[in-house]
Amino acid sequence: MTRTAYTDCLKPVLLFALITLAAILRALPAPAAGTETLTVAGGCFWCVESDFESVPGVIGAVSGYTGGKTANPTYDQVTKGGTGHYEAVQITFDPAKVSRETLLDMFFRSVDPTDAGGQFCDRGDSYRTAIFVSDAGEKSLAETAKANAQAALGQTVVTPILPAGTFYLAEAYHQDYYKGDKLVLTRFGPKRQKSAYKAYRKACGRDARVKQLWGGDAPFAGS
Repeated sequence: MTRTAYTDCLKPVLLFALITLAAILRALPAPAAGTETLTVAGGCFWCVESDFESVPGVIGAVSGYTGGKTANPTYDQVTKGGTGHYEAVQITFDPAKVSRETLLDMFFRSVDPTDAGGQFCDRGDSYRTAIFVSDAGEKSLAETAKANAQAALGQTVVTPILPAGTFYLAEAYHQDYYKGDKLVLTRFGPKRQKSAYKAYRKACGRDARVKQLWGGDAPFAGS
């Protein structure tokens, strides 16, 4: 087959590929103009999502997994260990209404950043705290917030600042769990998701520990 004939054979294939690619790109949601994202790990992602979606200027937050080596991980894989992933939340915000610095300060004061083994009742690597950054500017802001938190506590803050990698969206049932109405079976008996979430959060001791650490500076304790 000549080079010309081979090229002619490829044309329909290339055309189909381009049409398919265009359709995929149209299906992907375009990032809203003027918004930014902040990705953090703070233990149970239900709680972090709930906390930050209450902040004026935050457009939304989604639960997911990041920081590890396994592609497209599941919740079971992440919590069992071995994937390297953290339970994380990606926060989309309007910097004209709330700054990255403010959100970082709120993040530190909504967790126990002195705990290297997990958060509250949730133990294991996937429940550790972390901040994920995409460039030198984000890294500098995170380092400043970490230093301020350490100075305020007078204790060593162990939260790492890590390069941002692929953020894998968690399963649909984890998204907005804190306000869901679906009936689920829990150790507290059958409950609506939002009731199960409140019972879990209280039993886990999250707010009690955050209040103990941060006192009146804790922005979400008791929410």
